[in-house]
Amino acid sequence: MDITDVKVFPVDEEKLKAYVTITLDNCFVIRDLKVINGSNGLFIAMPAKRRKDGTYKDIAHPLNADTRDWMERAILAEYDKSVKRGAAPSNTTSYEADETAA
Repeated sequence: MDITDVKVFPVDEEKLKAYVTITLDNCFVIRDLKVINGSNGLFIAMPAKRRKDGTYKDIAHPLNADTRDWMERAILAEYDKSVKRGAAPSNTTSYEADETAA
């Protein structure tokens, strides 16, 4: 399996730094991954849905640490490229950003 496309949508918030959409093998898209600035640096949060009790449950996620590390390295590399290019942060939600980019 390969990550064949990574789209980064920077945002201007304190901890949330970007929404990300990835494509796997040119045939499967995962939207609403997040680049978060945590206490130990940047990390990737998987797309999640809020439950009625207020907790969150991942909608899609890697099944093992190696896959999570592989995805995180690829996504953060694209995020770094985006920051270096000076991509302007947006105040739109990831869904709105994805729709305007299509």
